Amino acid sequence: MSKVIYVLNGPNLNLLGKRQPEIYGYETLSDIQAKLEDKATKAGFVIEFFQSNHEGAIIDKIHEARDKAQGIIINPAAFTHTSVAILDALNTFESPVIEVHISNVHKRESFRHHSYVSLRAEGVIAGLGTQGYIAALDYFINVN
Repeated sequence: MSKVIYVLNGPNLNLLGKRQPEIYGYETLSDIQAKLEDKATKAGFVIEFFQSNHEGAIIDKIHEARDKAQGIIINPAAFTHTSVAILDALNTFESPVIEVHISNVHKRESFRHHSYVSLRAEGVIAGLGTQGYIAALDYFINVN
């Protein structure tokens, strides 16, 4: 039986590759999904990939993951700095959570230096570009 990892993406990431490529690069979310699914399949995992610009939809996916997933990789995007609700939902999830940011949030505006999600995450990967998603998946492959 395959192990399931949820990969959850927050607002504006649907524009990845088109929005501020000087910060986020030219890869699209579909490119990331394809790379993750390829690597996951080879390692006996299944990726449940999701993006929403709506906080409640992300929370619903976290709730769904409680009964289905061995882990969550989450790039909450702007919700990182604002969403106690996403933190509360992640606190109901009993398996590991890895927080991913494409850019190095600590080299950016000061409001981006605080993350509610980090209070729950086992690890945070920031500034590695889209490679951060692969590093997060590697974590799950290596601990399972």
